[in-house]
Amino acid sequence: MAFNIGMIGTGWFSRVHADILSNMDGVNVAAFVGTSQEKAEQAVRGYDGAKAYSNVEQMLDATKPDAVYICVPPFAHGEIEAQVVERGIPFLVEKPLGTNLDTPRQILHEVKKAGLITSAGYHFRYTDAAIKAAELLEGRKIGMALGYWMGDMPQVYWWRQQEGSGGQFIEQTTHMVDLLRCLLGEADEVYAAFAHRAMKDIHEGVTVHDVGTATLKLKSGAVATISNTCMLPESDRAGLDIYTEQGVIGIQSDKLIVKEKGRTTEYRNAVNPYLRESEAFIHAVRTGDASGILSSYEDAFKTMEITFAAMQSAETGVPVKIGE
Repeated sequence: MAFNIGMIGTGWFSRVHADILSNMDGVNVAAFVGTSQEKAEQAVRGYDGAKAYSNVEQMLDATKPDAVYICVPPFAHGEIEAQVVERGIPFLVEKPLGTNLDTPRQILHEVKKAGLITSAGYHFRYTDAAIKAAELLEGRKIGMALGYWMGDMPQVYWWRQQEGSGGQFIEQTTHMVDLLRCLLGEADEVYAAFAHRAMKDIHEGVTVHDVGTATLKLKSGAVATISNTCMLPESDRAGLDIYTEQGVIGIQSDKLIVKEKGRTTEYRNAVNPYLRESEAFIHAVRTGDASGILSSYEDAFKTMEITFAAMQSAETGVPVKIGE
């Protein structure tokens, strides 16, 4: 019997996932839910037998999917997850989990109560670069890390608005914060400074900061700085550089760069991390073995705590303790 997936969201990323899923053995993309019937109808083209809906509840009741993928903007989270959890349906949700902590905290409570299998879209964890980095860091003394997400401003209305996206650190740079947690462990405290420099004058309706830096104290004693900007005319770079007593381990989107003893070695990603992510999630739902899921909803909430604390620190001008 086919394993049916319901896709909630019709943006580019929902189709990235849908394309991967539709090429997996025994997996069927059964439905798309859009903010309008027209968007949903456009999304189902190319997916044999997929039905279009403009209402989440209607899709869940009519399709009865085995699992759902939630690929919606940050401001749209809450009611969708509530309906999915109420029906006991496992889900993979794209980051971030929301624009603030209140909604994800409530969802997490319900997810834990229901004992649901969940996954969050932190695909960097599934890259060959991150997996190799974790292996190399075994037994090394980590001193610090420098993370960065330097690029342009996405051309969608909600991203430019603080209440729509939560800002760049919460919406984009969250990937580097999550990678930091994955490889260096949890943080105790964050201090951040964000600013409006150029984009308010270039585009209408911009309320998000276009530059920012956060300094984190980690429980291990190591320190980290993660910076971002969305004021550049085009994408520049995103990554995490980890400094140890043996050299530098640098993770980028497509490769790992290791510099030690005067030698530089590159390891390029060979496997699509989104495929690896979906395979782990589908396997978990089918078998109950969730060991391959590298970021559950509960784990992703910890990343959200740090990114939201950075926003709070930038607003108040004082350091913020994590989890308080």
